[in-house]
Amino acid sequence: MTTTEKTVLITGTSSGIGLATAVAAAQAGWHVVATMRDTGKGDALREAAAEAGVAERVQIKRLDVTDAALVASCLAEVVAEHGRLDAVVNNAGAGQVGTIEQSSVQQVRDTMEVNFFGVVEVTRAAMPHLRAAQGSLITVTSIGGVVGQPFNEAYCAAKFAVEGFMESLAPVAATVGVSVSVVEPGAVASEFVASLDLDVPALLAEAGPYAPALKAYVTHVTEAFGNAQTPAQAAAPIIAALAAERPAFRIQTSDYARQFTGTKLADNDGYSVLALTSEWVR
Repeated sequence: MTTTEKTVLITGTSSGIGLATAVAAAQAGWHVVATMRDTGKGDALREAAAEAGVAERVQIKRLDVTDAALVASCLAEVVAEHGRLDAVVNNAGAGQVGTIEQSSVQQVRDTMEVNFFGVVEVTRAAMPHLRAAQGSLITVTSIGGVVGQPFNEAYCAAKFAVEGFMESLAPVAATVGVSVSVVEPGAVASEFVASLDLDVPALLAEAGPYAPALKAYVTHVTEAFGNAQTPAQAAAPIIAALAAERPAFRIQTSDYARQFTGTKLADNDGYSVLALTSEWVR
């Protein structure tokens, strides 16, 4: 089957930025293949798409980005059904809070698997189809992909890896007609933080010598999420990038995110970044 309607595949669409992006992309005229690890959690997306009047443009598929065979079969299925794949939005991810002395190496590996290797797997499978369509590859990273943040060592390491991967891929992909962008949200009022299922009192009780720093960090994060963007606000720059002929490589979703990442990007010696984040744990 071949269609003239542009098709975008978005990962991690059961909630938050992914859900908002799927609905907004459908409203912008895209056929959306909205993927999630557990399609049993697809009701929120179905309801949002129906309310927006775009249910017929949103197709839900199961995809676990850490399953290489499933990634390959899902991408092949999309192209067989629609004849093309014009864009991919890598959005699926998972957080991990803790410091390395009190985390296992396996926890770090698991965090890297979802946030980095999952992106690599989807990107690798998608590139031949994006090349054929002269399409676009957009990856949701985080301000934590630019600035390392206390008690987010594994998560930020994974997001740093994604940014380095995509920054290296971008000029190569451009030679075959594929644009590559990373999107860096700050705090977003979504189920992402809730999905971490953090028992803060238990974490503090087990933090030992790190308890004062962790308590200060939790206070900081609570305040930050009190002024968070909505998922729809964070999704808007992604939709703009999908529509752009030459989107920027690095895209922040708010003035705060631009200011915050700008501190690092203009900080040649690293002093400014460490001065900023050290305040979070005092």
